[in-house]
Amino acid sequence: MKKRIIWWLILAPLTFFVVVQLYYFLQILWWVDHNPSSTSFMRTQESLLQEKEAQFQLKQKWVAYSSISTHLKRAVIASEDDGFSEHEGVDWEAMQKAYDKNKRKGKVVSGGSTITQQLAKNLFLSGERSYLRKGEELIITYMLEACMDKERIFEIYLNVVEWGVGVFGAEAAAQHYYGVHAGALSPLQAARLAVMLPKPRYYDKNKNSAYLQKRSEVILRRMSSSELP
Repeated sequence: MKKRIIWWLILAPLTFFVVVQLYYFLQILWWVDHNPSSTSFMRTQESLLQEKEAQFQLKQKWVAYSSISTHLKRAVIASEDDGFSEHEGVDWEAMQKAYDKNKRKGKVVSGGSTITQQLAKNLFLSGERSYLRKGEELIITYMLEACMDKERIFEIYLNVVEWGVGVFGAEAAAQHYYGVHAGALSPLQAARLAVMLPKPRYYDKNKNSAYLQKRSEVILRRMSSSELP
């Protein structure tokens, strides 16, 4: 009887873990040629915003990769992950730097995430910062890289990433901040949007931030060397 209980205590969580990973994998396979209608992060944010305003709806409109400004693609890579086209989903050097920073701070404050890792988190996971969640993020990251080419990963990322309070994706961001379509963004507009990504809700409310302006000029200079998938 005791042996059965011990085996159950071992097998039950292991089975649950495998089933969850299989679900993620099958969902990713579906998204190879079908566009996600929403993400875990989007649904969480919509729920929080609807607690304040019951009728609130997120701003998000899917656009094809070819319909997104090349300036924005280059700016996002320059700002978020300049090795995106070359790495296999994870920048281990960046993660080591993040680990060292977290160790100094005594808590998880930085993740060192690539674009693929950010997408993995947005698609399936919570905004919680923990090493357990980071481990799950890595598993999903390698699933994405195994199933999709870089262009598809980047296309999904650009269409679902948060760009402001209830604002998701390049098209909604271009309309929200500049009143233009995602394909019509200028180099400077693209650079500013890219710099907003780490703290989109903050910059949505602080559009005249001195740091935003200064960092945008840096990214603007780097964009020409960004390698696109």
